[in-house]
Amino acid sequence: MNTISIKKGKEKQIKNHHPWVFSGAIDKVNCESPAICTVLDSNNNFIAYGYYDKLSHIPIHLLSWKENDVISNSWWELKVTDAIIKRKNAINFSNTNAFRVIFSEADFIPGIVADYYNGLIRVIISSRCALTIKDIVVETLFKTLNPNLIIINTDKNFSGLERIKEETLYYNKDGYFHHESKFEPIEFIEEGLKYEIIPGTGQKSGFFCDQRDNRLKIEKYCKDKVVLDGCSYSGGFTLHALRANAKHVYALDSSNTALKSLLKNIHININNNILKEGDREKVETKVCNIFEEMRVIEENYYDVMILDPPKLAKKKSQIDGAARAYKDLNRVAMKKIKDGGIITTFSCSSAISPEKFKTILSWAAIDNNYEIQVLECLNAASDHPIRLAFPESEYLCGYIIKVIK
Repeated sequence: MNTISIKKGKEKQIKNHHPWVFSGAIDKVNCESPAICTVLDSNNNFIAYGYYDKLSHIPIHLLSWKENDVISNSWWELKVTDAIIKRKNAINFSNTNAFRVIFSEADFIPGIVADYYNGLIRVIISSRCALTIKDIVVETLFKTLNPNLIIINTDKNFSGLERIKEETLYYNKDGYFHHESKFEPIEFIEEGLKYEIIPGTGQKSGFFCDQRDNRLKIEKYCKDKVVLDGCSYSGGFTLHALRANAKHVYALDSSNTALKSLLKNIHININNNILKEGDREKVETKVCNIFEEMRVIEENYYDVMILDPPKLAKKKSQIDGAARAYKDLNRVAMKKIKDGGIITTFSCSSAISPEKFKTILSWAAIDNNYEIQVLECLNAASDHPIRLAFPESEYLCGYIIKVIK
């Protein structure tokens, strides 16, 4: 039997169902690598089953804490099917056909995320463990959701760390196939608004489904308001502001390609009578660094600001630097916005907890000698479940705050 023993004193987090075991917690290894193994405590009692690979930066991915389980293709297929069922029960498909299907460890499928876009599924692999189950995951997704195309990418942010090859694969009804040219754009709908993506391009899987609920919530604050959409990407928040009849929207992003996509999405919604004629003229775009641009924008001009910067803390050692950056961005935003203005502000750094982020906002207000009221607490949409044993799954947090000067 393949077994791995955990050092005494290193067992608590593992017994509490956290799915990662690092090398410092491993005592004895009695199995080949890679392999499914039985993880034991220091007294040789069963803790869990896991996938062991000594080349991974996370040597053991824990899979099941049920001793009667058998980790097989059928077991993995059931996990994928369960993830799909959860989404079918949580999403209103009458006005949305884009959603996250698999959310890695939060769905008990380590190192794999999969997003669905109106017949396209984009799968992103970030671990050696995920590579071994790629085929069963792809086949189950295809059998259950019947997409036109599945694109499978290794995550370039983890390929070096995991020592896996960066590659892109394509799968359809005929199996895996070779493809070199760009695919035609596809349209999908989210909360009644239309978007276009080119399969296989864009940040992450091409869109950010995690902000779906938050984009909808911001609408009620935007009617007849001047809105700044910081880090706008392809325009999710901008489109919702326009649908709410915002007076003007300033969309900022570091990517000119993203802003071109934003403008295209505005035209698509106007052409489909979802947005009104003239809404395009309400929008100004600018390629810029949000941290620099906030310092030069006009003061006391904006009614609403949306701040959704990229991840600033990828690990615990980066928390202090990220906290300073988040504080500075929000401090300047509070100074620039109108008295009584609304800021919707986010952190997608899992190393920074919602409580920590709230404290950062408090520090920013104190530096300005302002008061802030938290009107709403925000997190990822329901297709991004939070697994309490795995706090890293609660990576997105945000607050809608009112600034009182």
